[in-house]
Amino acid sequence: MEEFIDELKWRGMLHDVIPGTEEYLSKNKTIGYIGFDPTSDSLHIGSLVPIFILRHFQNAGHTPVVLLGGATGMIGDPSGKSDERNLLDKKILKHNEKKLKLQFEKFLDFKSKKNNRAILVNNYDWMSKFSIIDFSRDIGKHITVNYMMAKESVKKRITKDTSQGMSFTEFTYQLIQGYDFLHLYKDMNCMLQMGGSDQWGNITTGTELIRRKENKKAYAMTCPLIKKSDGSKFGKSEGGNIWLDKNKTSVYKFYQYWLNISDEDALSYIKVFTFLSKSQVEELILEHNKDKARRLLQNKIADTVTAMVHGQKDLNNAISASKVLFGKSSKQDLESLDENTFNEIFDGVPSNILSKKKLSQEIEIENLLASETNFLKSISEARRALKENSISINKKKISGNIKITKGDLINGKYILLQRGKKNYYLVIVN
Repeated sequence: MEEFIDELKWRGMLHDVIPGTEEYLSKNKTIGYIGFDPTSDSLHIGSLVPIFILRHFQNAGHTPVVLLGGATGMIGDPSGKSDERNLLDKKILKHNEKKLKLQFEKFLDFKSKKNNRAILVNNYDWMSKFSIIDFSRDIGKHITVNYMMAKESVKKRITKDTSQGMSFTEFTYQLIQGYDFLHLYKDMNCMLQMGGSDQWGNITTGTELIRRKENKKAYAMTCPLIKKSDGSKFGKSEGGNIWLDKNKTSVYKFYQYWLNISDEDALSYIKVFTFLSKSQVEELILEHNKDKARRLLQNKIADTVTAMVHGQKDLNNAISASKVLFGKSSKQDLESLDENTFNEIFDGVPSNILSKKKLSQEIEIENLLASETNFLKSISEARRALKENSISINKKKISGNIKITKGDLINGKYILLQRGKKNYYLVIVN
């Protein structure tokens, strides 16, 4: 069994830790939890860091608990935010919980017969039973307003914009999250809360509540927030979040996100987003540094994360799609792509519809390039391009004025024209 804290240290995944936590974990098999926001029906790749921490926790023989904030999701966490979020209703949150559970199951073992199988809970189940009177009397009196006001997340919101300020709803968030820890401590002897470094204030409110109400010590640790070397936010692209649900972010785009990370980011991400051992990571980094053009780290990260999130079949499809665009490929490779992926990678490529009737007879390539599609401006330009050997049909170089037939269709529907390396044109036949 790996030592959990040591594992996080060499991977660069440890930020704050309450004194005594490492010693306690080394001597006790422990129940520990991380809270997740259920305000969407999919996690995004920013959620992968805490999920990987829970997986390391389980690998070390401890019991991971996924806490979905069904109650806190109705309120909104002010940590790291400048505005109050929209509140969601119970029906939406319940739907989101079902969808998220399926994503967690790809990483954590919820079904094992071992004692440390993962557990999923929703804080709405216990918070919904509290009246405001009960909560004020049993919980609120143990934490002072002075203590709550001293938290960075609160101070920033109050001092930033005195006209807008911070609602009482959001102000109580840390106390509700603190009660979650107290509840899990009492209900299942949960001794540890983990999370991102921006959650340290909320997490330590929980340990403080347990200390004051139960006169017991509980433990906490956080991981650093993952950032990109260029200063931009991790997990974002020009189109927004990179989601784990392929209906929100296609497998191809998901795969390409990891494939296109910088060398600097790859050096840290290989430790965070894979379960390779320290010696394997060191060996891979050495190989990568010998020839960075091969992008060994990026390929390993992209392959590993995509396979875990989407499965080997979808990974193979994404690799085939990348090969089609950026490497040597064939008509057979194009036909191996499912239609969604095919449309995804050629989204935005100029296209034209050609009737099946026209293709019932042979079409000379120069006519297809020019008069039938306007891919090239004129027949003379088409002839010149063919003479220069710069035209490809379905990724195959063409020399001379060949004839195009139905047999050239990709999956009976497409013809891919290409001039040079990056100039594509899609003929859609129907």
